[in-house]
Amino acid sequence: MKKKIEILAPAKDLIGGMAAINSGADAVYIGAPQFGARSNANNSIEDVAALVQYAHLFNAQVFVVMNTILYDNELETCRSMIWELYDIGVDALIIQDMAIMEMDLPPIVLHASTQANNRDADKIKFLKDAGIKRVVLARELNLHQIKTIYDEADVELEFFVTGALCVSFSGNCYMSVANGERSANRGSCAQNCRLPYNLIDGNGETLIRNSHLLSIKDLDISEQIPNLIEAGIVSFKIEGRLKDVVYVKNNVSYLRQKLDSYLEGAGSEKYMKASSGTCTYTFDSSLSRTFNRGYTDYFVNERHSSIGSWESPKSKGQYIGKLIRTVGNAYEIENGELLNNGDGLCFINENNEADGIYVNKAENGKIYPNVLKEVKDGTFIYRNNDAAFIKIVEREDSAVRKLSTTLLLTETETGFELIATDEDGNVSIVNLEHAKEQTKTGESIEENIKTQLAKTGFTPYTANEINIMFSQNWFLPISKINEMRRTVYDQLTEIRLANYKREEHQMVKTSHPYPETKLDFMYNVSNKTARKFYERHGVTEIEKAFELQWDPGKSRVMTTKYCIKYELKKCPIHQKDIVGVKVKEPLVLKQGELEYKLKFNCKPCEMEIWEKDAEFEIEEDHFH
Repeated sequence: MKKKIEILAPAKDLIGGMAAINSGADAVYIGAPQFGARSNANNSIEDVAALVQYAHLFNAQVFVVMNTILYDNELETCRSMIWELYDIGVDALIIQDMAIMEMDLPPIVLHASTQANNRDADKIKFLKDAGIKRVVLARELNLHQIKTIYDEADVELEFFVTGALCVSFSGNCYMSVANGERSANRGSCAQNCRLPYNLIDGNGETLIRNSHLLSIKDLDISEQIPNLIEAGIVSFKIEGRLKDVVYVKNNVSYLRQKLDSYLEGAGSEKYMKASSGTCTYTFDSSLSRTFNRGYTDYFVNERHSSIGSWESPKSKGQYIGKLIRTVGNAYEIENGELLNNGDGLCFINENNEADGIYVNKAENGKIYPNVLKEVKDGTFIYRNNDAAFIKIVEREDSAVRKLSTTLLLTETETGFELIATDEDGNVSIVNLEHAKEQTKTGESIEENIKTQLAKTGFTPYTANEINIMFSQNWFLPISKINEMRRTVYDQLTEIRLANYKREEHQMVKTSHPYPETKLDFMYNVSNKTARKFYERHGVTEIEKAFELQWDPGKSRVMTTKYCIKYELKKCPIHQKDIVGVKVKEPLVLKQGELEYKLKFNCKPCEMEIWEKDAEFEIEEDHFH
């Protein structure tokens, strides 16, 4: 049996979800009315139900994200919402809070969100044994670690493939809540990581001014898809439930074409596509043409290059060329002929800040901006708003997905019969009572009939093969042919939906031991039910979630694999040949009133961010 490999796309709303399906997604993930870790991407039950219908037609799945931590007074609302989502046909829920594992649930499949910080094989194996069907892995893992997890835990694995990166281990960032009570674990992250900071060393000297020191590039590991499949990944997830339709269509179509060429080539023996239908596009997808901060492959191939996007947390876009010179009220830019009226351009100015201009008019290689800014000759110019591309992609017909069918028209004793068989083997049959008359000329009108039957128009079908088997040259009015075609396809849609098989899984309470007996605040336990779950699995000490108990001014607010020392080329392990003078610690990040201390844990190769009054020992580089 071939293994199904899936592209999983974000859906901000119903329109976005349908666009993702049309562009080739095998599954989409969407927020429901509450608990979906993106407080401004919630959707009504009715809209989720409509998306489920649409997706299932193509054998694509819909996952609902319920990955916030829950408080005691929310558990009942959450539970009854899960029943509603099950009743409308949702395929799975993506969860963080273990309280859900304790609830009286319908037999709905559960996936562990990346917010549950899934990076250790033993904890992932625990989740599998507790009834979790799929685990969304931490983005910080490399190929070798993924393979180890797959070998040891033997559970479905999902991994991010493109989109924004969270600088912190997901679920372990408390910067936002410590700063102003907006909790990232509750869906309202304030994105403190995207602010500009000054970097100050232990002598009080400013090393770097006004730079976005915690802002990192976006992820693109699409080149690694074959290696990741071999390591055990079955689902490739695109980040971006807050992004627009153009971003989603561009990312999905790009990955669809990349994955298909692998599935039809080198991977064809062992792997297959996870849903039905074939897509056609009117645009050439390219990741640089929609929102991006530049790209990194993060840690999938270990730590090997800079991943910071320090100039700006905004979208850099697509590199166009250098500024040649400014002439009068226009710029001459290398490859300027690529630019169009309405484009947005971005460059880094003299103060090392991202700056932008809007193209009023592009003609004869000259760019006339809305405001003429002083830009140094030789400055790199990027396009972060590609007006012509957006205009094409926004059109509904820029990505179309069709199911292929074969039609057979034959005669019966009392008239005619049309049989439609689709690519998955579903069959729809329509009979027409109609007197049989020969054509007036005695000639066959087969070609005319075929032309009418081929007109599948706005239906999700194409008639790839049409056969007509008549014993004589029968006549059929065009209106009757069209009516049969419409009915046979309407019925086929009903048959496909009726034949859709949703995987179900009834949770059974387990009590196998959790790999830890003590849990600190980073396990995000925020209600009595989750506490009960862990206690039954042998945990004896459980700290409350950060949101319920933090110590203002002295807390650890982030743990990350990203390392400012490494970005500065001062890492005593990976860069020991080029370190030169060591930096005097503690390093401090300062932004107005905000101040954080950095702690470097070189053994696990991680960095921690602490509030300014925290006390900790600085590690000496003595463990070589």
